[in-house]
Amino acid sequence: MTKGEQTRGDIVRKSAPLFNRKGYEGTSLSDLMKATGLQKGGIYRHFSSKEELATEAFDYSWGKAVSGRLDGVAEVVDCVNRLQKMIDNFVELRAGLVSGGCPLMNTAIEADDGNAALRARARKALQSWTVRLSKITSEGIEKQEIDHRTDPLTLSQLIIGSLEGALLISRLQKSDEPLRAIKQHLSEYLENNVRTLPAIAGKQPTYHR
Repeated sequence: MTKGEQTRGDIVRKSAPLFNRKGYEGTSLSDLMKATGLQKGGIYRHFSSKEELATEAFDYSWGKAVSGRLDGVAEVVDCVNRLQKMIDNFVELRAGLVSGGCPLMNTAIEADDGNAALRARARKALQSWTVRLSKITSEGIEKQEIDHRTDPLTLSQLIIGSLEGALLISRLQKSDEPLRAIKQHLSEYLENNVRTLPAIAGKQPTYHR
């Protein structure tokens, strides 16, 4: 890694918490200068614009969030348990992973009617998360751990929407209770409505799709 590449990486790493906490519009050049210890010229020597820096900062923050959500997931064999592990990680490991909370939710809300580049980054992140959950679900169906009537995309969107919605409510209420409740609800849903269950005395389990 060259010195220039290292400096560019340092700028991204130090700027990412600012953009995630304060948003693109709320992060001023003086904020970036203070965080990085560089003058305007030093920052823009490595980035053509504030927008370019913000998009790379989002990628950095999202990468940290994904890393935390995947912690220990690969070691889980059962696909339903793997989904539950990702849900647990979202709830239990969110603090300290990324300063300012979930970068996907933060960026999606701010960029909804604003910055197109950041909105595109958020959509790409959402798609990657959806694909990851869908692949686990599809694998579970193939292994007969997940009921074949389960639609991978629908289940993925249900999990993501439930978690992000609960996170928003928790932040507004300044309470972890909504997140704890949705974690419990999703765990029970996966066990009772998604996991393949044996037939019992001619009675089939009820599935809600």
